[in-house]
Amino acid sequence: MTIREKIGPDPDYGHEQCLFCGARNPWSLNLAFRADDTGAVNAEFRPHSKLQGYAGLLHGGVISALLDAAMTHCLFHRGVRAVTGDLRVRFVRPISCGAPLRLRAWALSSGPRVYRVKAEISNEEQVLAWGEGKFLRRRD
Repeated sequence: MTIREKIGPDPDYGHEQCLFCGARNPWSLNLAFRADDTGAVNAEFRPHSKLQGYAGLLHGGVISALLDAAMTHCLFHRGVRAVTGDLRVRFVRPISCGAPLRLRAWALSSGPRVYRVKAEISNEEQVLAWGEGKFLRRRD
């Protein structure tokens, strides 16, 4: 089930204009994160050349933002609205534009207000980048 299916087409999550998943953003990449049986979320993605940094390679800032988006959706699927407080990214291998990729994120721990989440970007054979973040529950 995607977050749109879970909370509806016009969610009160303030996320409908998101660059990565926003249903109301004309430039959105329209990522659809689905929860699996373990509570992790997954999305398939094929980056286009407009997201490159060096020729043919996905920009590092885009990689970081994709990891952040996956972690945010992991929390959405748990019914948590939170903002990124800390983000650590490890670039393992260059990521080619046009390559089919898988985004995956899962919760590491949760407290009353702080959540630790991990995400990775992989191809069929290996992890290409990963990130860990601390997220703070929104009070609104």
